[in-house]
Amino acid sequence: MTHVGRSVVSAGLVVGSGGNLSARDPGADEFWVTARGTWLDRLTPADFVRVNLTTGHPVVADVSGAATPTSELALHLASYRARPDATAIVHLHPQSVLLLDALGIQIRLVTTDHVFYLGRIAGTRYAPPGTPQLATAAAQAAADGTNCVLLAQHGCSVLADSVELAHKRALYLEEAAQFTYRAAALGRLADLPPAPVLANTV
Repeated sequence: MTHVGRSVVSAGLVVGSGGNLSARDPGADEFWVTARGTWLDRLTPADFVRVNLTTGHPVVADVSGAATPTSELALHLASYRARPDATAIVHLHPQSVLLLDALGIQIRLVTTDHVFYLGRIAGTRYAPPGTPQLATAAAQAAADGTNCVLLAQHGCSVLADSVELAHKRALYLEEAAQFTYRAAALGRLADLPPAPVLANTV
């Protein structure tokens, strides 16, 4: 996850101390999530907090100087509970993704990679960051197997069965948004062909 943190900051998918990451072993009742206020391109082992999925509490609590989980802990908890198959969640604030969503422009799947890795993209109405409402909306949008959820005027939540796949999906989501934005800027959005059809998608 430290590699993912550096990569997504370098790619411009989040700035400052925005965004958060989590991962767990398949079927585990505990997961690791980035701590509150951490910068994703500066992560160290001390910047992760182990959380019990059932109780929602850090496994080691009330320790002097211990890190506290991200303010978006509820988002990770609700998503894992709704998607037992998910073992990684990447929550970011990609610029092109957010701009298109705010303008009401649907992100188009232009390449085979977009179709293969993203499949479909769901959206939610605005809810304040860190609230139960946001967590519930994100989890409900992902419950049917959707792996890319747009959180209006906030960011995205990307799920996968591995950290590597969640990372790839986040990168391809922003690439699809950039392609869509450029087509719209050229006045050619209507000319984009339908998404290519694949025999199998993940």
